[in-house]
Amino acid sequence: MKIFVKTSVASLFLGFWFVSTSLNAQDAKSLDELLQMIETSKRTETAEYSERQTEFNSNKNEQGRLLKKAQGTRASEERRSDQLEQNIRDNERKIAGLRQQLDKRLGSLKELFGHLTGAAGDVRENLKQSVVSSQIPGRTDFLGELIDKMSSDTRLPSIEDIEQLWFEQQREMVEGGRIVKFDRQVTLASGNQRQMQVVRVGTYNLLADGMYLEYNPDSGIVSELPRQPAGKYQDSAAEIQSASGGFTKVGLDPTGPLGGGLLRALINTPTLEERWHFGGIVGYVITGVFAFAIALALWRFTALFMMSSGVSSQLKTSAPNLKNPLGRVLQVAADNPRLDPESLELKLHEAVLKERPAIESGLNLLKIIAMVAPLLGLLGTVTGMIITFQMITLFGAGDPKAMAGGISQALVTTVLGLVVAIPTVLMHTLVNGRAQRILHILEEQSAGIVADSVEAR
Repeated sequence: MKIFVKTSVASLFLGFWFVSTSLNAQDAKSLDELLQMIETSKRTETAEYSERQTEFNSNKNEQGRLLKKAQGTRASEERRSDQLEQNIRDNERKIAGLRQQLDKRLGSLKELFGHLTGAAGDVRENLKQSVVSSQIPGRTDFLGELIDKMSSDTRLPSIEDIEQLWFEQQREMVEGGRIVKFDRQVTLASGNQRQMQVVRVGTYNLLADGMYLEYNPDSGIVSELPRQPAGKYQDSAAEIQSASGGFTKVGLDPTGPLGGGLLRALINTPTLEERWHFGGIVGYVITGVFAFAIALALWRFTALFMMSSGVSSQLKTSAPNLKNPLGRVLQVAADNPRLDPESLELKLHEAVLKERPAIESGLNLLKIIAMVAPLLGLLGTVTGMIITFQMITLFGAGDPKAMAGGISQALVTTVLGLVVAIPTVLMHTLVNGRAQRILHILEEQSAGIVADSVEAR
């Protein structure tokens, strides 16, 4: 294999030499010049070879020196690593001994520090959530340091630190029974900030200018609730802010140090108007039908009331008045005094039949509305359930908020349908009773006229 490599290198060298010679022969003018040129080229190549060999030997010596240096550094670091590991083992034994000695000297204090650590953690969370921190910020800063000291192996809490924990607990209890006014920057619902006088009622609520405020323990920001309770509560909040003594009624949130959790839940409850909008298009249609039913019932009740008044007036006089139904029926009897009882009865019955449509006008429509309103509510219920099932198909049943819209529509439209049907039935009963009373009077008077005619004959 070595002979083959040497032969290949020699062949390549000779080939290169013959190519160089053929190229130089093109420039040489004679064999002597060619021989001179070959000799010069040979010396040049020999010098370059010697230079490269010298450079290679120099680099080889440098690499050897660097390798020895790296090996020495590695051996030194390995010895240093062994020494450090031995130091670590020694230190661990010392730490274990010192910790055992510390536990022995602490004795019952270790258990005491454990209880103090738990108490300090609870107090820190309570103070952080308390609305009192909006007036007295930074009360929990020392508690984190106290917990670190009691959990540390190198530091111990001082008596002053423990007394400070007791002091903050006592101050929280005292502030829970006080009503305090203080100046504080408040973020309004519009996003603007304003310096306001804030009233803190114990650990329950923050009030300012008749508004209920909320305290964010994470950011330390006091802001106006986006929705306020009813007007009477805002009025009482304004009264307690302007009061200087005595007793003032004010609405408070009993959820305690959270400062308004129940209040926010209550004021976020949808109003009647918002619930009405949940019904959607079907709800609007039901409302429109109800408005039409009320207008129709009022119109018919007014008309029948006036008609009943005219009939009552007609009963007190014998002269027919054509402006009321009874007068028009009596006029028919007056126009036909010589008819036989049978014919007169037919004439009067015809007159009553003519008055009946005007008297009973709109009653059937009220009855239809009372029957259709629940059906419209049922339509809204079916529509809402379809929307709910579509939401379940798209988003699954894991998110109740995705289904809330359809369920709200289903329930609200059902309620609206019943709310419309029940009053409409009552209005129909009232108006129909008034109409039947008038018709009863007409039939009664007609029967009396026929009876008088029979007696006269």
